[in-house]
Amino acid sequence: MSYYHHHHHHLESTSLYKKAGVPEGGEETEKAEEDIVMKEKPKVTLNEIVGLEDVKEALKEAVVYPSKRPDLFPLGWPRGILLYGPPGCGKTMIAAAVANELDSEFIHVDAASIMSKWLGEAEKNVAKIFKTARELSKKENKPAIIFIDELDALLASYTSEVGGEARVRNQFLKEMDGLADKNEISKVYVIGATNKPWRLDEPFLRRFQKRIYITLPDKAHRLELLKHYSSKVKLDPNVNLEELAELTDGYTASDIRDIVQSAHMRVVKEMFEKNLQEPRAINMDDFREVLKVRKPSVNQDMLKAYAAWHEKFKAL
Repeated sequence: MSYYHHHHHHLESTSLYKKAGVPEGGEETEKAEEDIVMKEKPKVTLNEIVGLEDVKEALKEAVVYPSKRPDLFPLGWPRGILLYGPPGCGKTMIAAAVANELDSEFIHVDAASIMSKWLGEAEKNVAKIFKTARELSKKENKPAIIFIDELDALLASYTSEVGGEARVRNQFLKEMDGLADKNEISKVYVIGATNKPWRLDEPFLRRFQKRIYITLPDKAHRLELLKHYSSKVKLDPNVNLEELAELTDGYTASDIRDIVQSAHMRVVKEMFEKNLQEPRAINMDDFREVLKVRKPSVNQDMLKAYAAWHEKFKAL
C-alpha cells in the first residue's frame, strides 16, 4: 500500500489521495469503470475443463438449469455461489465456463482493486457493478454473472478510512439481498472466489447458499492436465505421463502447467547454449530435475485449514 498509510492519520488521507491521481470525475471516472468491469471472458466451456466433474455438476444444478428453465424452480435457486480452495486450481476458468454455458454476460471483478484504487468510492463501485449487471441482463435479455475474485478483500481491514470496510461489506450484503428479492426479475448471479474462506463472516457466507470446494487435482485429473499441457511441446517417447501424474501428487493445476513449461525451458536453454537448430525432445529426466526444484505451491498446513473449514461450512 502507499506510503501515506503509515505516516498520516486517516483525517488527512482524503486530500492526499486527490494528489495521488484518484479519479475525480470526467474522463478518469470512465477509465475507472473500465478497470472494474472486464467484459472479455475466457473462451472456455464446461466440457473443456479438465476434471472437476462434481464441481461442474453442482454448478449446472445451481446456475445452468434454473437459468434455462426458471419455471421448474418455484422455490427459487441460489444467486450466490462461493468457490473456495487453494490458489491455482481453476476457479476463474470455471466461472467463465458457466458464463459461456449460459451465453451470459460475464463481469469479472477483482475485489482487491475495488478496495484499493478508489478509497472512499469502494461502496459506490460495488453498487455500480450490480447496477451494470442488472442493466446488461435486461438489455441483452441474458443472465449476467458477476465474478468476484479474492472476495475476502471486500472485508479487508486495510482500507484507509476507519469504518470504510464495514460500509463496503454492508453495501455488498444489501446488493446480494436485492438479487434474492422475490420481485427481482433480472437474472444476475454472483460467483465469488476466495483462497481464504475463513476470512468471510457468517452473514457474508449466508448470502452464498451454494458453496463449492475446489480441491487439488487428483491423479486422474493431473493426468488429464499433463496430457493437455504436454500436447503443446515435443516429448520423448520415454516420458511416462502416468508416472508423472503419480509424482505430482499435491501440485495444483497451475503448478502442473509450470512444470511442463520449465521442462520445456530446459531443452530450449540447452538448444541456445549448444547452438543447435531445434530443441531436443523433453525426456523423463528433465521432468525429474524440474520436480526436484519446483515444490507444490500449497503446503500441508494450508490443506488442513481448507479441509477443516470445508467440514464446518460445506452446505453443498
